[in-house]
Amino acid sequence: MASRDVVLQGHLLDSLLLSKILDEISAAGARAEVRHMVVGIEARDESTVALHIDAESSAVLQQVMARLAHHGFPGGMANPPEASLRLTPADGVFPEGFYSTTNLPTEVYHRGQWWPVDPIEMDCGLCLRADEGGFVCCPISKVRAGEAVVVGVTGIAVQPSQRHDAGEAFAFMSSMASTEQPKAARIRAVAQGMRACHAQDREILWVVGPAVIHTGGGNALERLVHDGWVDCMYTGNALAVHDIEEALYHTALGRDTATDRPVDGGHCHHLRAINRIRAVGSIASACDMGLLTRGVMHACHVRNVRTVIAGSIRDDGPLPETLTDILVAQDAMRDGLERVRFCVMVAT
Repeated sequence: MASRDVVLQGHLLDSLLLSKILDEISAAGARAEVRHMVVGIEARDESTVALHIDAESSAVLQQVMARLAHHGFPGGMANPPEASLRLTPADGVFPEGFYSTTNLPTEVYHRGQWWPVDPIEMDCGLCLRADEGGFVCCPISKVRAGEAVVVGVTGIAVQPSQRHDAGEAFAFMSSMASTEQPKAARIRAVAQGMRACHAQDREILWVVGPAVIHTGGGNALERLVHDGWVDCMYTGNALAVHDIEEALYHTALGRDTATDRPVDGGHCHHLRAINRIRAVGSIASACDMGLLTRGVMHACHVRNVRTVIAGSIRDDGPLPETLTDILVAQDAMRDGLERVRFCVMVAT
């Protein structure tokens, strides 16, 4: 027999999470006994449950602990074991069984203490780097041979998602959207979230796709940029190209944006737009010399909005600012996220 005491803390009852955990422990072939419980009185209060888990073997217990780690609880076990570390065999290769990160706040128990991982990023590994102050998230492309990487789920504590009141903006944004539902409440919630973000002196990141331009939303987005509601923008070559096409030729995908009618020769307007920008060297140069006088990209230049334009295999051109190396584009997106508190994603 193998056994372990664990302490779970969070919104365990109102979310039915405790019932789910107990079912999963039973399904794994183990038994859980509730030794102590403190139940939150109000909706915002957390509950605490101390469990004693008995399993037929260490392997079964490890499976149970993996499920608990999946749901995640700060502090985790009453007497946490150390995280397991293994050296990477080569550049760009994690050891087998490496711990794959989530996007939730994470800590690693190492040498008798919990080490917070900050910033956290999902789908990475956890590398021990003393020169960076402890454990860091490392994409697989950046790990180097001989680095110590966490394997398994032992010694990992993941903080569960916070419960939000039904009236908060998150409640709107986490529910299903439909074209048949009124949008005023959702839009109002997003606007309130943006105002709250700026009230905290934090930044708003927009992730936008070319449909914004194709569907006639470019003017609205341009106004939002000029009014200071866009602090960072992550997009692709397509949005930038069609935004510049609309600014120069009043078309998007070759159709007149005012009448939605096809224009003779309009199918090549996006290529002509790319060519004109490439001829002067950059979008910034086109703005400074008066070639580009309006549009989303022009507004971003005028307002000094940090913009990342990532490339794809389908891109025409591309524009000079487009980052065609996906790893370079990923790093550019990671940089400067410390001040971002709110993200608006408008894409197809």
